[in-house]
Amino acid sequence: MQRIKEIAILGAGALGAAYASLFLEAGNFSVSFIARGERYERLKKQPIVVNGISYSVPVIHPNEVTHTADFILVALKQHHLAEAIPDLAAFVGEKTVILSVLNGLDSENMIGARYGMEKLLYAVAVGIDAVRDQGQVTYSTVGKIIFGEANNQELSLRVQMVQSVLDQAGIAYETPVDMLKMMWWKFMVNVGVNQASAVMHAPYGVFQSNPDAQALMVSLMREVIVLSDYAGVDLGETAVSDWFTVLNTLSPEGKTSMLQDVEAGRKTEVDIFAGKVVALGETYGVPTPINRTMLQIIRVLEQ
Repeated sequence: MQRIKEIAILGAGALGAAYASLFLEAGNFSVSFIARGERYERLKKQPIVVNGISYSVPVIHPNEVTHTADFILVALKQHHLAEAIPDLAAFVGEKTVILSVLNGLDSENMIGARYGMEKLLYAVAVGIDAVRDQGQVTYSTVGKIIFGEANNQELSLRVQMVQSVLDQAGIAYETPVDMLKMMWWKFMVNVGVNQASAVMHAPYGVFQSNPDAQALMVSLMREVIVLSDYAGVDLGETAVSDWFTVLNTLSPEGKTSMLQDVEAGRKTEVDIFAGKVVALGETYGVPTPINRTMLQIIRVLEQ
């Protein structure tokens, strides 16, 4: 089995920085960030700081690539993806494996359309409560990465390769048989807690204890559950309770990525959450009034 040595990470935000630090701590990999423009200049000048520890990570401009990567981790925001996909070209070789931990349902297909779905594994990051504030990243739990082929009845060699990488880095993972169902589950979670937290400016602790906050979050999620049945992905009765099990492991002070975006005045991912729910509702003829309202509210907050 091929051994992964060269790891390239696209995105140096909370997730990208946290995972980079873990790969570096493992000591078995050559780790670098992919960047151009202002991000390239900033990362060249400033080391990343994760949980108070400074890490100097090489930064490679897409026009200055000398060799391909064995493993590419895509960890930026969805609205930056289309512009950044061409930057991967020189890093992708014959045996490169690409893992995207972006939110939403579309990043794998977008990357696969350019480089081939045979390069991609499906993935979601669950339970990591990393927060970036003024250039420093902190987290209390790294959670786990759930990933694999669309169907993992038998593990492919590339799944086994990535499992080995995550084992060495101390990153917990799961490889479920039905990965597409898991993608929808994470989509449901993001539609619920990310959006509810953004409009209420509420950290995880509020959703762990406040019934009204929980009710809004769950009502958003249930619209996704209805849509999943039309899409041929039955999330099932335990989908919401499974999320509460994860939610209760998170730091009460931790914040969702969308709340962090709202507080920082950045563009949010509402278009791939409520926007996607509303679009799917129109496709299947299913009313999605709560997500439609959320879409309008968060677009106003963005302005």
